Amino acid sequence: MTTKTHAPMTQFSNQNNELLIAGKTASQVVMIAGQTPCYVYDKAVIKSNVDRLRHFFPDISIHYAIKANPYAPLVCYLSDLVDGLDVASGQELALALGTSTDTNNLSFAGPGKSQQEIAMAISSGITLNVESLTELQRIIELTEHTQSTADIALRLNPDFELKSSGMKMGGGSQQFGIDVEQLGAVLELLQHPRLTLRGLHIFTGSQNLRHESIISAHNNIFALVKRLIEQYKLEIHHLNIGGGFGIPYFPGDTELDLEPIAQNLNQLRQQHIQQFGDCEIILELGRYLVGNAGIYVCQVTDTKISRGKRFLITNGGLHHHLAASGNFGQIIRKNYPLAVLNKMDVVETEAVDVVGPLCTPLDILGSNIELPAAEIGDIIGVFQSGAYGFSASPRDFLSHPHPVQLLL
Repeated sequence: MTTKTHAPMTQFSNQNNELLIAGKTASQVVMIAGQTPCYVYDKAVIKSNVDRLRHFFPDISIHYAIKANPYAPLVCYLSDLVDGLDVASGQELALALGTSTDTNNLSFAGPGKSQQEIAMAISSGITLNVESLTELQRIIELTEHTQSTADIALRLNPDFELKSSGMKMGGGSQQFGIDVEQLGAVLELLQHPRLTLRGLHIFTGSQNLRHESIISAHNNIFALVKRLIEQYKLEIHHLNIGGGFGIPYFPGDTELDLEPIAQNLNQLRQQHIQQFGDCEIILELGRYLVGNAGIYVCQVTDTKISRGKRFLITNGGLHHHLAASGNFGQIIRKNYPLAVLNKMDVVETEAVDVVGPLCTPLDILGSNIELPAAEIGDIIGVFQSGAYGFSASPRDFLSHPHPVQLLL
């Protein structure tokens, strides 16, 4: 049994038998990159993603989570399109500070922040999303030592989960955030004169394609915050409700329907306006902004038939694109959408395995997948590769050359 690839889920088009990527043929992109493998990100697709969110959520602030793709030119480009940036390490913070984004719209989340990272955040004047009581105590100590102040948002671990998410990051026992039942002790420390509570951060999960699940999470978040405001007399300037918006990768995946999510969020804002006032609502998105804007490009270096199965061996693989190999969170391996980029109008296909050059059976880009008959030198593209690709892969594994990145 064979599995056919998706049509490319990016805003690319055909021309002269080759895929157009940001207005360039696949062969031209390879020449611009100077090599394969490479990652290519399309600015027009990123802009379209932001515009779509602006259409559905005109009164909601859009933040980009740099962890999805920290490629510096891409971050700089996005920083002018969105309302803020969210970082998860000191290096990401340094990158964010190098953009044109106002530091008032930068925030730092993540468990286990080092003393140095906390000091960086305090000195930069950005908002620290506090993940634990210990972290808050460290912030207080540093502000006292440096005679400075700190803007704080509390990342809360809610007492509910986001259903149907790819990765759960809230509800139950978590390394992320402060359990809501522990909030009383935390708020006592927040009375310190060097701390200013700016807001709350409640992020429950990622990669969700079911609008019903996201609506349920938003309903629970707003109900929880209303209860906390009334119980603790909180005054918050912003509420970061995270993201969770997924993109389709695999056969059977359907695109997330934003319209009902937007309608529900607008209703929630109207229902809670008395308690929330002019509180800024923030959607923190990563994958949804850049995932479909990227393509991973490699070339066929050898072909072989082994006991009836045809293999395309490429110069790319799991060391460059761990997620596409199925080794980044997949329980059952599924194929990312693939294509032979220089044979886009070829109708006849054959079942092949697309593999990389590494000495491990895990090095698979496509398993039992239908592609046009490919030869040595043909260009293979892996779509939906703009998020958690280059930076999330073990590029030094077996010491093969690194891919390059392009923003076009």
